[in-house]
Amino acid sequence: MFALSSAQRYFLYRGVTDMRKGIDGLSGMVREYLGSDPLSGDAYVFVNRRRDQLKLLIWDRTGFALYAKRLERGTFELPEQREGVGARQAVRWDELVMILEGVSLRSIQRRRRYQRGEEEKKQVLAGRTN
Repeated sequence: MFALSSAQRYFLYRGVTDMRKGIDGLSGMVREYLGSDPLSGDAYVFVNRRRDQLKLLIWDRTGFALYAKRLERGTFELPEQREGVGARQAVRWDELVMILEGVSLRSIQRRRRYQRGEEEKKQVLAGRTN
């Protein structure tokens, strides 16, 4: 079943994609340009030059799923390219939802929230909480 959640990892291809490509063409791009395994379960996001079409490729244990969206008006606003990022840029689930819904990423102001550190997560998983 095709479902997206915050537990998933998402990667945006920073290059331009020919939207005529299907599952085979996009999975080849994941291997060649992103250096990743398309069978990993990660989701890969591709956008065309005009930024009015988007495709999302994901392996869901039994086969590939391909989500496509074409805007009738407007463009997808992509996150700014982070320094040191090559062709593959990690995108959070909430960022992807905002991209798909047309929310401006530049005007979003996030309030500070508590986030567990990696060391604390390991202790909780090992059953060693304070």
